[in-house]
Amino acid sequence: MGVHTRLLLTTHHSLIFPLSALIIGRVGVACGCLPVLGAGVLMSESKPNERGSNGYSGSNDKGELKIYFLPNLFTAGNLFCGFLALTIIVGAPSLYVLEAPYTQLGVQFDAAKQAIYWALKLILLACVFDVLDGRVARLGGYDSPFGREFDSLADVVSFGIVPAFLVHRVVLSDVFREETPEVGWSIASIYVICGALRLARFNCYSAIEDERKARGEEAGNHSREFMGFPIPAAAGLVASITYFLIWFEDKGFTKGNWKFALPVLLLFLSAMMVSKVKYPTFKKVNLRGSRSFFFMVIAAVGIGLVATVGRKYALPIGAPLIFIVYLVYGFVRPWMPHRTRREIEEDLPEENGG
Repeated sequence: MGVHTRLLLTTHHSLIFPLSALIIGRVGVACGCLPVLGAGVLMSESKPNERGSNGYSGSNDKGELKIYFLPNLFTAGNLFCGFLALTIIVGAPSLYVLEAPYTQLGVQFDAAKQAIYWALKLILLACVFDVLDGRVARLGGYDSPFGREFDSLADVVSFGIVPAFLVHRVVLSDVFREETPEVGWSIASIYVICGALRLARFNCYSAIEDERKARGEEAGNHSREFMGFPIPAAAGLVASITYFLIWFEDKGFTKGNWKFALPVLLLFLSAMMVSKVKYPTFKKVNLRGSRSFFFMVIAAVGIGLVATVGRKYALPIGAPLIFIVYLVYGFVRPWMPHRTRREIEEDLPEENGG
């Protein structure tokens, strides 16, 4: 492993886990529990809360912006993870072409694989921070226009630019290296542009919700549903599928054909982000509420299995399954009985309102 790559990995290892442990540990009690990379991670764009603290106004009586510390600190953690992931991807050696100071391609591949693993874990950690900023804001009534915009800017970097650059580095730069590199650039840029458009549309609908609440009107479905696949979920799916393919094929990754699924997935998710397929937000799932004894037994046994037997497979297999299930759920959701949907989402009215 080269000097620069070792320096990058050592620095990131020393920074990431103390920072995440400190921040997540401090907020664990306030949140009532620690949101896991599951339903919460999938959709974390901030929503205006029912009291309107997202404000019908983004400033106080003195005209100063409402900037709440803790939610925006988590958003900064999201952006920090995205930036670190980008630096690791840029500094990682090639998976395909032998570069100095390496003398054997196998050794270089192992160094590149470890660097990419770190970048993928940082993207998933950014998803966790993205969950925490929205949940803390809603629990404390700390939503604000500033937080919404800051969250969108961070999401463009961590869940837009970084996954696109990752797929370009891992697949596209090799496939279209010599004759048509522009094709690889175009595929990666489409994902970034669609992700930015998705966030811009989301912010516009949030502003409309604020105006409706300011007039005393009933909130629309935007508070319960996302239009289009959320960009944090798209980034999580790209990162987890990439992790799975490299983990499953190892050195055969560069020679196999499964790697070509990544650019196809990137284009598909680009279309899904700007589509009108609706996904539940799961924002009102009460993680502190009472559950049946059977549910608690299943949850406890599941956590135990993941922490022991399944620890080796939780990230490369469990994470992709979570994001794939959520992606498919958006398609089958309109055909499910309303009662079943209500039990799953805990955020639908008694009568079938969509």
